[in-house]
Amino acid sequence: MLGKEKIMAFAATQDGARAREFYEKVLGLTVISEDNFAIVLDANGTMLRLQKVESFTPSPFTALGWEVSDIRAAVSGLVERGVTFQKYPWMDQDELGIWRAPSGASVAWFRDPDGNTLSLAEF
Repeated sequence: MLGKEKIMAFAATQDGARAREFYEKVLGLTVISEDNFAIVLDANGTMLRLQKVESFTPSPFTALGWEVSDIRAAVSGLVERGVTFQKYPWMDQDELGIWRAPSGASVAWFRDPDGNTLSLAEF
């Protein structure tokens, strides 16, 4: 039934100004609108709604991810913009924090200002 409908993504923020700065200026998403309830962004045709909330606990797993064509270039570009990539002691990650999955995919993780875990993946 919903297989032909567009999906939208949601994340939460406790600080709308800080989240907007990060998603718009650092990640390069376009702001569609903002009100007291959410910041609405265009993530390459997918609507991302950053819900403004008083409190929440970020999930310990990936909340949002992007498929990129060149993960090393994408990671390097975000590092230049001040993003810190996560390094997990139980994973075999390279110097940039990129992990090579058994499938051959490459994945790297970082957090937004609210602690939401975001990822980049190259398949």
